[in-house]
Amino acid sequence: MVVILPICMVKSSCQLRYSYLYADDFIKINIAMTLYETLANELKAQIERGVFEVGNKLPSVRQLSTEHKVSIATVQEAYRVLEAQQLVEAKPKSGYFVARSILIDNTPSMTKPPQRPMDVSQWEDVLDTLLNTFNKDHDAKTLCQFQHAMPNMTAKTLKPLIKRLHELTKHRALDGMIYGDVKGDETLRKQLSRLAAASGCVLQSDEFIVTSGCQEALSVCLRAVASAGDVIAVESPGFYGAMQAIKGAELKALEIPTDSETGLSLEALKLALDQWPIKAILVAPTVNNPQGFVMPEAKKKALYELAREYDVAIIEDDIYGDIAYAYPRPKTIKSFDKDGRVLLCSSFSKTLAPGFRVGWIAPGSYRNKVLHVKYVSSSMCPTLPQLAIASFIEQGGYDKHIRAMRHHYLSARDALRSDIKRYFPADTCISYPQGGYVLWVELHSRYDSVKLADEAKQLGIYIAPGQLFSATGKYRHCLRFNFIDSTQAARTGAIKRLGELLLAQEV
Repeated sequence: MVVILPICMVKSSCQLRYSYLYADDFIKINIAMTLYETLANELKAQIERGVFEVGNKLPSVRQLSTEHKVSIATVQEAYRVLEAQQLVEAKPKSGYFVARSILIDNTPSMTKPPQRPMDVSQWEDVLDTLLNTFNKDHDAKTLCQFQHAMPNMTAKTLKPLIKRLHELTKHRALDGMIYGDVKGDETLRKQLSRLAAASGCVLQSDEFIVTSGCQEALSVCLRAVASAGDVIAVESPGFYGAMQAIKGAELKALEIPTDSETGLSLEALKLALDQWPIKAILVAPTVNNPQGFVMPEAKKKALYELAREYDVAIIEDDIYGDIAYAYPRPKTIKSFDKDGRVLLCSSFSKTLAPGFRVGWIAPGSYRNKVLHVKYVSSSMCPTLPQLAIASFIEQGGYDKHIRAMRHHYLSARDALRSDIKRYFPADTCISYPQGGYVLWVELHSRYDSVKLADEAKQLGIYIAPGQLFSATGKYRHCLRFNFIDSTQAARTGAIKRLGELLLAQEV
């Protein structure tokens, strides 16, 4: 059991910095909270206590700047955080107000997948998507690649990480050539312990196992908790990599109806648990892929309690959790775990870069089984990327990068939703992501997204048709978009062309 003891609090000109001592290994870690985050939390608390009621005007930027002795930019940033959380809304020339219930119109409806366990198919389509990344099939110039969920890897905030990797390659090359710890480098696991605290988890460094990305983490966990022929409950639509991991382990997928704003239906899950011998529940409840929702905290806790009632494991994919737009970042289901049944999986592939192939598992009571499966799967992971990322986190680079990306992705989300509303058919439904950089589009059933993808590829536009995100090829009228590839102008142009192709399908 880790005991975290607050040691001191120091206020500087730009940060409130708290110092903690981890009693298990006496490692001192500084956790910084910027002034704008502190101010945003204070205003949020006042709104929740009813100091400011729905529709009330909030103090002006200048007034808060004077009262709290902070810059105008700090206040503006605090209000931006609250806007992202949909707690306040700005009115031109009037100021900021406590938001009324915001209706996000035209979001996708509750899904209706098959209500029985199914063998996973779609591998050939997934492989085709993976192989078509660089437009090798024809001579058309690539205009935009919407199909892959890849982060912004050109950000200036990544430069310290790249520099550190170069230094390690030059001065510690031998560390990258010898065998490392099968659990992962201790330096990195200590930093993972720190990051986990932000999601509500209290985990020691020895509770983590480093993997080759989150894809291996999911695969290892599935093999650790289930045997060939067992049934795994999954969100529908769900990440195609997770679906293929189920297929690779010779398991069956039972797709559970999912709401695009609140996540997996607990009522449907309970009915499924009563009817089928479900071995585990695989979910991505925080910044879901492909829909982008964040399951409410109370619902996460209820899901955990349901798993306890039926004695099944939960495999939690938290790969996008750190880039939720809200601050502080949402809690994981793992944060409610009392008996070790939640296997938390994540990686740096979606926050930093997929090429590092650094992921991890906090497997709870399945630790020994997971460690064995990991060993026979791939043994150890490359050491130098682990060391570089650990240093990046320790020196504050990771937190700085994540803050910058939240701004970037939130702006890109709103721009893409606006473009789709403008150029796609009027009855198009669009998810409203609460983090990350992918969203889900539901077209009318008269449209065929597979046909659209084939036609768009000839124009140098790549999209991910919805059938990839189902065990059985459902959602042929849906699409998933990455909204940060290329420039804003290129994305707008590509969406316009896709709208024209959809119009042609009606003829």
